[in-house]
Amino acid sequence: MENVRELFQILIRRIGLLNKNCCGIEGIDVSVVQSHILYEIDRRHQPSMQEIAEALGMDITTFSRQIQTLVEAELVKKTPYPEDRRVNILSLTEKGKRMADFIDDVTNSFYNEIFSHMTEFERETVLRSIKLLNESMAKSKRCCGPVG
Repeated sequence: MENVRELFQILIRRIGLLNKNCCGIEGIDVSVVQSHILYEIDRRHQPSMQEIAEALGMDITTFSRQIQTLVEAELVKKTPYPEDRRVNILSLTEKGKRMADFIDDVTNSFYNEIFSHMTEFERETVLRSIKLLNESMAKSKRCCGPVG
């Protein structure tokens, strides 16, 4: 039987999930975690801090520190919700949107290059397998926080 842990260890390293920084533009580097935060803010309509933290499976204290760093880098704007000022709504600044788009382009280019080495059938098989794995992980009691 294949060493499953080894397969995932190699996959994680090749994707770059252990890298401190994933990418950056305009003299600003963002971490892998921060890139996930930017992605989630970008794809939702006026999300709250709690909503994004839960989607990423992060505790709110750690998440708040990451948001503060992104606010200081002028990538994210935090706005009190008018009906409950204890709730903060997150949005991307223009610079944050450029960063999110840049990361999206780099990531898509990365995956397109990887998939270019596969036949259409192999590509579809891999994507179906990843979907199946994600669904199984979502059902597991031992795994992984919510993903929104």
